[in-house]
Amino acid sequence: MMLSNYVNGSYVELDGFTFKQNSKRSINDAVSKNITLVLENLLKNYENSQLPTHGKGYPTVVQTNILIRSMGPVSELDMDYSMDCYFRQYWRDTRLSFLGPIRSLSLSIKMLERIWRPDTYFYNGKHSYVHTITVPNKLLRISQHGDILYSMRLTIKAKCPMELRNFPMDRQSCPLILGSYAYSNQQLVYQWQNSQSVNFVPGMTLSQFDLISFPYRNFTFTRREGEFSVLQVSFNLQRHTGYFLIQVYVPCILIVVLSWVSFWIHREATSDRVGLGITTVLTLSTISLDSRTDLPKVRYATALDWFLLMSFFYCIATLLEFAGVHYFTKVGSGEIVIDDAEWEELIEEVGGDAFAARQLAVRRRSSARSTTNFSFTLPAQSNTDEGGTTEHPAVRLTMERTTQTERRVPRWRQLLYCLAGDDRYRRQRQVEAGK
Repeated sequence: MMLSNYVNGSYVELDGFTFKQNSKRSINDAVSKNITLVLENLLKNYENSQLPTHGKGYPTVVQTNILIRSMGPVSELDMDYSMDCYFRQYWRDTRLSFLGPIRSLSLSIKMLERIWRPDTYFYNGKHSYVHTITVPNKLLRISQHGDILYSMRLTIKAKCPMELRNFPMDRQSCPLILGSYAYSNQQLVYQWQNSQSVNFVPGMTLSQFDLISFPYRNFTFTRREGEFSVLQVSFNLQRHTGYFLIQVYVPCILIVVLSWVSFWIHREATSDRVGLGITTVLTLSTISLDSRTDLPKVRYATALDWFLLMSFFYCIATLLEFAGVHYFTKVGSGEIVIDDAEWEELIEEVGGDAFAARQLAVRRRSSARSTTNFSFTLPAQSNTDEGGTTEHPAVRLTMERTTQTERRVPRWRQLLYCLAGDDRYRRQRQVEAGK
């Protein structure tokens, strides 16, 4: 059985599994053959090593635009940033103009090897590559007048010199500079395509920064080989401070306030006050090291460094305050350190009375100085043994105290002596403590 039908201006006949080609398919095949013939004729005498304007007396103009898909990370440690973008270049090559019903030809990337294309490179690039999954992400299109569109998807890693004095309240400007590697501005000129040549996909954000602005310009760069046309776009970034506020500033403020708790602890609780002070200092050290993990070792101090330094100062000042309080309240109080052997000897000498033994130690240590005598009498003691009761006469002891004739040192000078660790002043205070 034979079926015949009229579809889209063509007859299609079915007889079992036998199909006849329609006229539309024939036209498409003819057009494809014609495109192949057109390209072969265009490239027949084409020299891909010569610029499109070679010998015409004016340079070839390459217009450029960028569509940025994502940006980041921005690394302070390596001072660079990464971006994923569509990089498009436009130029006119009249040698590839043609006539016909088709206004533009989308060609295979294999044609790139057979035509001239600009040798664009990134001046401050560190590592860039073209995406190749699942095929190389490139596009080549030629119009009737010889206008060529060359587009590719790139991931660019470029240098970003940073000034970190105000870190983390800083602003950074990360440039992207591109131009020709070999052609001077007498042969090749780069231009931004229009007033919106740098664009971003909707909803693009950065994790650590806000994009404030992105001005771009054309300029001429002078090298030893000559003058070159260059394009530049600068991404002005403002850092987010929320992370550092939560992770660094608030904990440091709370630790400094915690170190002030030692002011309300009794001065006799030496271990508690010293332990609290050392704990706060060590905690600040940990926060400081963690906050500088991702920062380079720059030669200057950042704003964060100054804040941590002042926090250290306040915590250490609490320890110094306690050291001063302990020094001025303990030294000169009359406390005398006596080792075990000397104490046993004193106890034997005064008949076992601890108070008398201590007063005897005071008298012995101050006997070399001119003294004013203060006398007192210990009450008589009685010892009972097997033979009866034996009365011991009262013991008269003399405590000698040096008469102070020199001018008293002012408190502020005492504090300076204490902080400087003056040995002479320390020995003087120890002697006064033994009076």
